[in-house]
Amino acid sequence: MSAAAVQSGVHEGFEAGHAARAADSGRLAAKFGALKQEGRGGLVTFVSAGDPDYATSLKLIQGLPAAGADVIEIGMPFTDPMADGPSIQASSLRALKSGMSLRRTIQLVQEFRATDATTPVILMGYYNPIYSYGVERFLTDAKAAGVDGLIVVDLPPEEDVELCVPALNAGVNFIRLATPTTDDKRMPTVLQNTSGFVYYVSVAGITGAGSATEDAISFAVERLRRHTDLPVAVGFGITTPDAAAAVARLADAAVVGSAIVNRIAANLDENGLASAGLVDDVLAFVRTLADGVRAARG
Repeated sequence: MSAAAVQSGVHEGFEAGHAARAADSGRLAAKFGALKQEGRGGLVTFVSAGDPDYATSLKLIQGLPAAGADVIEIGMPFTDPMADGPSIQASSLRALKSGMSLRRTIQLVQEFRATDATTPVILMGYYNPIYSYGVERFLTDAKAAGVDGLIVVDLPPEEDVELCVPALNAGVNFIRLATPTTDDKRMPTVLQNTSGFVYYVSVAGITGAGSATEDAISFAVERLRRHTDLPVAVGFGITTPDAAAAVARLADAAVVGSAIVNRIAANLDENGLASAGLVDDVLAFVRTLADGVRAARG
């Protein structure tokens, strides 16, 4: 296919995707609308599906909303999570070792939806498992299970015809990452087919690689808001309630991943199995993050 044909397909899909947004679940828009009314930023929590095992992971995810999570990101376990740091890599490998798969990840969302019809759920990961599963089948199954959006870190905008446009046409939000190296010239391309919210990666590098200053985050969020009306969530390097609160004062949501995954790892026994108190301890930690975010109310 020629470059012109690809661009034409992206443009046509972009228009169709925009038309399909009215058919998405509406959970993300409703959540960020509610947060705006409350005058506060949100808390987005990340866990890997099936870490350390399916049953424990389900209990943990089911408990996240009551612990204060406004949006839940669920990692799709993959053997080569190249954008992730050691903590999330290890969580993905634990999940795979316990028998987790993309099919079971979708099943996990479906079971969560049996008791929670309102909390937005985002699947985050890499394209290879989705490609192997089959894009059309994946989108059909994910949508039916109650998935609200996707973050696929290794598909740039130039590849939107692969998954982004089909996702929009299926009524599933496609959330794009923006980074400190995304300049003003590149930004419109990055944002072209983005929906739901924009995920700003506050530091260059892998997850858990460090944290950015408040001034840097403030500047980045203000720059993003000049380009888009979508909510902006900021992640990478947020490990404490105070850090979450600081981000929540500047952006529409703070994303916490590695710190939660580390808490899971700290509650494993010598055989790598979940301790009896794992779920309660992790949820207690999430409550402290949520308290910090709520204390940052404007």
